[in-house]
Amino acid sequence: MFSKKKKKRTKGGSGGGGSGELSLRGGGGGLPRDMSSSINGKQQMIGDYCEQSLINQELPKEILLRIFSVLDIVSLCRSAQVSTYWNALALDGSNWQQVDLFDFQTYVEGGVVENLSRRCGGFLKKLSLKGCENVGDHTLEIFTSNCRNLDHLNLYNCKKITDQTLDSLGKNSSQLGYLDIYSCDWISDRGLKHLGNGCPLLSHIDISWCDSVSDNGIHHIATGCPKLKSFIAKGLNNITSVALEELGKNCPSLTVLNIHKCVNVDNGGVRHLATGCHQLEKICLSECHNVGDESIMALGQNCPRLKTVEVALCSNLTDTGLVGLAKSCPLLERMDLEECIQVTDKTLKFLALNCPNLTELTLSHCELVTDDGILELCSASCADASLSVLALDNCPCISDISLTHLLSCSKLSRLDLYDCQLVSKQAINRLKRSSPDLTIHAYFAPSAPPAPAAPAARRICSLCRCSIL
Repeated sequence: MFSKKKKKRTKGGSGGGGSGELSLRGGGGGLPRDMSSSINGKQQMIGDYCEQSLINQELPKEILLRIFSVLDIVSLCRSAQVSTYWNALALDGSNWQQVDLFDFQTYVEGGVVENLSRRCGGFLKKLSLKGCENVGDHTLEIFTSNCRNLDHLNLYNCKKITDQTLDSLGKNSSQLGYLDIYSCDWISDRGLKHLGNGCPLLSHIDISWCDSVSDNGIHHIATGCPKLKSFIAKGLNNITSVALEELGKNCPSLTVLNIHKCVNVDNGGVRHLATGCHQLEKICLSECHNVGDESIMALGQNCPRLKTVEVALCSNLTDTGLVGLAKSCPLLERMDLEECIQVTDKTLKFLALNCPNLTELTLSHCELVTDDGILELCSASCADASLSVLALDNCPCISDISLTHLLSCSKLSRLDLYDCQLVSKQAINRLKRSSPDLTIHAYFAPSAPPAPAAPAARRICSLCRCSIL
């Protein structure tokens, strides 16, 4: 772990020389005394040699620092143990502007991050503590007070983080632009208020599965962070259309919105959002069951830059809304219509006519889509120019005819056909031979084994009553 160790300076020694050392492991020796002294002597000899080595004499410090700046964390820590001079170079704050501790999440505790903040100070701008569940509020308070130029902070799944951390960020991190607090269960509206008051430059926030957050917390973020471009809030049952209205009124630069499974959002909220956020490029409304054609038509009328639309399991959607979207948003690249059970071939026709950049289309469980719709799709310019992923699993009306049409999709790299009962192995093999780079996902139930033959009836001799073979 990144523990800071003070070492007594020795002539030519290989230790930190008073500059400190960051290590990925804890202490703990256990070597016999004679062996330990022998190793220490060899290390000192190596250190003396490295201090006088040609690379240190020929290359100026600025060049060496540049070389160290491209090393990863482990390499920097190893380099710091080579010699006193390299220790100073490796642990120079300029080499620690971006630190990702995800690979060491099991070992990282509060002291590691605290020592890191003291070492890096104002140099550190990007820190990822993703999955570091041992890090808590006190550590982040020390960290933010030492690293006041922080721009990017990832606290994904840091379960000990509470509103106190957001209070520290609001007080010390006015430059913060990116914050991920995905699944930090103790975060509430109070913490978002501190964040909104102190981080006006925030452009990306992920508060997914922070169950205590409500419309009031979104209000503080929307009013305090007007430069917000990306808002991700999956699975928040306490937010309603009021939250989307706040974003629409205060965040005109919003380009990404993901409110997957926010079940209390309805058409009115999406309409207010679309009216104020004309720069939207990506939106996910999947499993927002109250969303229907009114929402999709509002997005089409107000957000012509849309490239990604995800509306899986929005069963109220029909061709009416989706046709309007296709006509108004020619830049569409990715659409997820899984289990939009009222969608028919008409939607595919207008997507094919109006969206030449379409690359990914999910139609899983769209039971009204037929071979005719796939023909419309494959006859358009997107079929040869861009379409790379097509999901048709559980579409009962799709047959071998569709696979014949798909021969014209030269860019197709993945095709999902699970449980398409009318598709045969022979048709899949023909398509695979024509497109060897295409990955096809399909499943065929194993054929039933033949029924065992009924045993022949035994014949009995009428005289001796023995069996006749």
